[in-house]
Amino acid sequence: MKDINIVLHEPEIPQNTGNIARTCAATGAALHIIRPMGFEIDDRKLKRAGLDYWHLLDITYYDSLEDFFSKNPCCDFYLFSTKAPRCYTEAEYRCPVFLFFGKETKGLPEDLLRSNLERCVRLPMLNGLRSLNLSNSVAVAVYEVLRQNGFSGLMSSSTYLTESEEHE
Repeated sequence: MKDINIVLHEPEIPQNTGNIARTCAATGAALHIIRPMGFEIDDRKLKRAGLDYWHLLDITYYDSLEDFFSKNPCCDFYLFSTKAPRCYTEAEYRCPVFLFFGKETKGLPEDLLRSNLERCVRLPMLNGLRSLNLSNSVAVAVYEVLRQNGFSGLMSSSTYLTESEEHE
């Protein structure tokens, strides 16, 4: 099991899923997709956004939320929703962790949110706006988990400029 697991519940837009796949590949996170999806995996838009990273993914598909929880019964999870009572930075993400995101048009199911209020978190934004883009929300969440865990395994000092190289 990966330290960070992104769970997409019924994603509808191929470009978002492609971008999320790219984020997962770049950070070592696993991607979990709960069907139905609003597109096919070979969709041209998905390919353009992230399918060139597909071979780097640890990806699992599920037929329903029940299927997901039956296969991951004791997982530590957080539900990202604009309706959540607390900010995503208030949670302590202990790895392995599963971060849930809902479909672009409706979010996560209300009954799932209500039965897990202590696991619901939101990304702050101005009043009157519906939501942030799904792939942006996933990226913010993944990097918060990584930040809280010291960006373990992601940085290699040999690939960055030093101060003296910057001025050359």
